[in-house]
Amino acid sequence: MKKGRLLTAFLGVFLLLTGVLAGCSSKSSASEKPGSASDKEITMVFYPNESAKNFTASRKALQDELHKATGKKVNIQTTTDYNVAIEAIASGKAQLAFMGADGYIQAHAQNAKVEPLLLQSGPEGTTKGASYRSYLMVPKDKADQYKKDGKYNIDKIKGEKASFVSTSSTSGFAVPTDEIQKHFKLKNKDELSEGGKFFSKVLYGSTHPGSAINLLKGDVDVAAFDDGDLTPFLKVTEGSYDKVGSTFTVRDDADAPFAEFKGKQLVNISVLPVQNGPFVVNTKALSKKDTDAITKRFTSKEITENKNLFSDGKSKTPTLWQKKSDKTILLKVDDAWYKPTHELVGK
Repeated sequence: MKKGRLLTAFLGVFLLLTGVLAGCSSKSSASEKPGSASDKEITMVFYPNESAKNFTASRKALQDELHKATGKKVNIQTTTDYNVAIEAIASGKAQLAFMGADGYIQAHAQNAKVEPLLLQSGPEGTTKGASYRSYLMVPKDKADQYKKDGKYNIDKIKGEKASFVSTSSTSGFAVPTDEIQKHFKLKNKDELSEGGKFFSKVLYGSTHPGSAINLLKGDVDVAAFDDGDLTPFLKVTEGSYDKVGSTFTVRDDADAPFAEFKGKQLVNISVLPVQNGPFVVNTKALSKKDTDAITKRFTSKEITENKNLFSDGKSKTPTLWQKKSDKTILLKVDDAWYKPTHELVGK
């Protein structure tokens, strides 16, 4: 078995089987001075997806809880670019960040003081199954052309128009391009990031919904995005979230920009596990006292019962975390748990 396939196999097994736990104002730019352990304010930065308007209530709830834990004024920094969030936490301009695994690893590579702090557990309340899903989707009316011997595969995506979320997105780029690289035996991922090489055209949605919209509009033939960020807009109407070939339909009550596509259907021709992203801290920019206080509060039952922070994923209004079961909690986590994604992205 080749190294790439070993890594993907290891990642899948790790996510599904491991049960071992590893050891009030708003800002919208990265122009603040770097933080320090003695600062009276804390800045938390968000990726573009969680910076969207429909996450306002959940961001505010998080802001309030951070204030309760530390007693400090908490600034919220929203972004429109993954790299802005990564730079903010790596430089210490933000002391906390809500990130995906790939973005965390990029920030950690820039500054080893950036460490994972908290992780959403799997359905049993442990790290077992602490994952979500990455999809490659195509329009329902064209799905049959992606079948071979009656089964869906990705053979025919070469030369097509594709959409990703961002090159810093774990489920919206790193994981699906790893599958593509192995499937087509490519030397590296470089030719997947821009049009005119493997794909005839490559677009980026900036957010997971944005990548889905590129597909629904017909601007691309295939698009990558995750499950959790699309639950307010798409529902499974045939199959299941973890089964290849399932049909996803735009909800009748979907808000803009999905409202104009109500009833339109997509099919996933690939589904892959992705490690849950961490709640990240820059340990040089935030004191141990504050870090410990945040950890204590956010691993409490009070947090998981906060409906603005945790939901069942069925509401039109998304939350930062979604309960897989009544046992879902936030767990303290360290860098070692992210070894599979470190190996996947090569950092």
